[in-house]
Amino acid sequence: MTAEEATTNANDHVPAPINPSNVLLEALGTTISPELLVQALTHRSFSHEHPGAPNYERLEFLGDAVLELVATETLFSAHPDMTEGQLAKMRAKAVSEESLSAIARTKLHVSPYILLGHGEAKEGGAEKSSILCDIVESLIGATFLEHGIDGAREVVHRLVDDTLAEVATEGPALDWKTSLEVKSHQQGKGDPHYRMSVSGPEYAQVFTAQVLLGDDDATVWGTGTGSSKRKAQLAAAEVAWKAL
Repeated sequence: MTAEEATTNANDHVPAPINPSNVLLEALGTTISPELLVQALTHRSFSHEHPGAPNYERLEFLGDAVLELVATETLFSAHPDMTEGQLAKMRAKAVSEESLSAIARTKLHVSPYILLGHGEAKEGGAEKSSILCDIVESLIGATFLEHGIDGAREVVHRLVDDTLAEVATEGPALDWKTSLEVKSHQQGKGDPHYRMSVSGPEYAQVFTAQVLLGDDDATVWGTGTGSSKRKAQLAAAEVAWKAL
């Protein structure tokens, strides 16, 4: 059922329970009672137009905490050699608005089921990344209420595990030099090495790094500058990683 159909069926300010043909629940891999599912899909703009209809904000708050817990324990177990800083970067990327909204679009296809006020609907709220991210978290929160941490953990793994695996090899997860080394090896280009130069007065030196890969000393894959050798190399590695 679409948001418009749910709005039409709203009686005495409270939306009727919806049944999205089980597509959404099948994608989640769980069950959620109709009333709680409605709440998990109800944006505050709908509640403003239908006083008494609870929205998803409390469920989102709960789901955010559950998601962070499960993502943290997964990364902690999967990467015993990584530092706290690296784990934190990976977690932040995996549970970011960008990542969760992509999950909402590609795995859950949830947009048709979001209950929005008329103004928000006209502005394309069902496709806004911020709302889609919230919906993923609210559905996790609803799952936790109905099935506890074990049930919620299964849903989080179903939705996020491939994202967690992906960010472990991407630049935001590791420092850019390590990320470039991983990607360069994956593409058979060998180890990155850096050609350095320095300019400016001694009290304000500017370092410039150029990245070369393997035995190829002719192709510069990235150039970066910084106030230290390491900063310049990290900047150059980021450029090269994106170029690859």
